[in-house]
Amino acid sequence: MATRANDQTPSAAGDAGRRRPSAKGEQTRARLIAAARTLLAGEAAGRFTTRNVAALCGISHGMCHYHFQDRTDLIVAVIEDIRPEWITPLEEAVDLPGSFTERAERVIALLTRPESPDLAHLHSALHWLALNDNRIRERLDEDYRRWRACFVRLFRLLADERRTGLDARLLGETFAAAVDGLAAAQSLDPGTETGTVLRTLMTALTAA
Repeated sequence: MATRANDQTPSAAGDAGRRRPSAKGEQTRARLIAAARTLLAGEAAGRFTTRNVAALCGISHGMCHYHFQDRTDLIVAVIEDIRPEWITPLEEAVDLPGSFTERAERVIALLTRPESPDLAHLHSALHWLALNDNRIRERLDEDYRRWRACFVRLFRLLADERRTGLDARLLGETFAAAVDGLAAAQSLDPGTETGTVLRTLMTALTAA
């Protein structure tokens, strides 16, 4: 197994004694994460191993464990890697300037955009793996709390605009739960009219 010193370079002045991954090390780590994503999206999660990931990358199993302590460590890295693909766009849709109506329309447009099959399969695999791994479950839970918080912020803006005491958390959590349910329904029936359902729900919640 390669030593950690062989795959790292000294950090900038002022951080004596600390080290950071070399460019080559970062590239290898990125390749391992990409391979892990490919395997998780393309086969049963129960067959996912660091050995299979290393083989797909064409590197030694030991090098895989140089970058990731164990299988869970690699899966957590995948969770972090996909965050910009589903949480960050929602945060931007909610937080960019605009009225509640404008932001709500951005959110619905984003939610009705077809999700890539690989990302959908990844989410399914991660949820399955989380059933028997507390670290994976905790990390997924953190991301989903961050995701749901976007809807709470959206309805908080509505409360501010109307200057009323509406419960932004309740409305936001309700809408988030509906989105989750629709995603599950659409995985079984791609013809589900997601946009119509979400706009109808949004209208009902804002009217209430």
